Amino acid sequence: MKVLFLTPPLKAWDSHGHHLAANQMHAQLAAYLRAKGAAEVDALDCRAMEMDTAAMLKYVQKTKPDMVFVGELLHSTCGAAVIGYFNDGLRVIKEAMPSVKTVAGGLWYSGDCDRQMRLNPTIDYIMIGEAELTMKELINNINSVNRKPESGIAGLVSRKTDGTVVIGPHRDLIPDLNVLPMPAYDLFPMDKYVGHTYWKPFAELMTSRGCPGKCHFCYEWALYDSRTATKDFTSWRGLNGKRIVDELEILEKKYGITTVVFQDDAFNTDTKEMIAFCEHKIKRGNKIDWVALGRADQWVSQHEILPLMKKAGLFLALTGVEVEDDLTLAKQGKGVTIDQIKKTVRILREQDIGSVGTVLIGLRDDTEAKIKERLRIADEIDPDIFALDYMTPVPNSPDWKYGIKKGWFDPDRIDLKTWDFQHPVVPTDHLTVEEVGRLGAWCMREYYSKPERIHRIFTSNYDEKVKLCVKDFMSNIAKWEKNSRTPATVR
Repeated sequence: MKVLFLTPPLKAWDSHGHHLAANQMHAQLAAYLRAKGAAEVDALDCRAMEMDTAAMLKYVQKTKPDMVFVGELLHSTCGAAVIGYFNDGLRVIKEAMPSVKTVAGGLWYSGDCDRQMRLNPTIDYIMIGEAELTMKELINNINSVNRKPESGIAGLVSRKTDGTVVIGPHRDLIPDLNVLPMPAYDLFPMDKYVGHTYWKPFAELMTSRGCPGKCHFCYEWALYDSRTATKDFTSWRGLNGKRIVDELEILEKKYGITTVVFQDDAFNTDTKEMIAFCEHKIKRGNKIDWVALGRADQWVSQHEILPLMKKAGLFLALTGVEVEDDLTLAKQGKGVTIDQIKKTVRILREQDIGSVGTVLIGLRDDTEAKIKERLRIADEIDPDIFALDYMTPVPNSPDWKYGIKKGWFDPDRIDLKTWDFQHPVVPTDHLTVEEVGRLGAWCMREYYSKPERIHRIFTSNYDEKVKLCVKDFMSNIAKWEKNSRTPATVR
């Protein structure tokens, strides 16, 4: 069995400039199948190799895989829009090579598996939740002389001979991620990857799964089985500090990587392992600089170890600002306070660590006044990078169910390629989609129009990579604004 892990031609977030990295789901899943002897593995990253659809198909026809897999664990590739590109890629291959087994998993597919199978008849299988064990069992079953019914494979969505979609039993999560092999970076063109136009050589890492919180708007709802979404979503599991440094050592010594972004939603959840990670990294002389995403309550609780994290290479940290007051934060299930967010930015700045503040607009009860107040609070908190997102409902989330109930969208007819968190896609109880987009464009322009803020950043003691990231965000405001003026369409 030969499995190809495919990234078809697709675009990235406009706010991130030239930004691409190896697909972490593909790298980890390929490594697992190879380590278990389940399959011969290959990967094709059309975006990195600048291959169009014709070139992609030519490669697949030449290499003749038995199975093609698409999937993603991150929302930062291009939001839920990546699913639209994945579906197109599988359709082109299946139509040209009907015998190839087509498989999808991860973001959106897990939470919307039945609909995705129904709308995309060229998808043969969907992996719900974590795919490692399910993929191995499926492949072993296909190769077996005594095949069992696929409907009995946990975590697998398949089709009967008459086309009926069958969802298999729930599959439990992997309790200890440290048992997984090192990602198969050797399958990817590691010299092609770049972050925010200027960070190169570059990689993105996923060192944990799940999150301690359960924000109503979070993309992670779409990564899990709808039958157990809340429990699985909040079951945070992470690699130990030494294992993370082992991976960084490979990235630095074998591929020359100088900058990584830990894309975990809450990288610093385990303080003990964070300390171990920093100490191992310093002791082993690993020079990779890094960016981490974390919750404000975690950053504040780890105030005392920020100097250690800085010494170990942390130069930029993200925290969610999202909304304008504690009541709205609580309504969104955020579990942090405005004071904690303010303190996070302050303590990071004291250590010369740059800050990214994510802000969300288009929540169900948003009004023009509430959005303008949200900008005022963000301006007061003063993160170095203001990352504005539009509320984009994802399957399983409370906002997805609310939007359908209100008739704001028909999930059978949405154009997924605009559901990238950077286009307004739903109205609010008080604003049209167009009004949400107008306010979003205004917020972005207003935030970056303050000369005193820009002067502060570019004359600071921040690492040069922080300043280059700010430069990249600012240079792409016009593209982001254009998206804001282009409401989502339906198919």
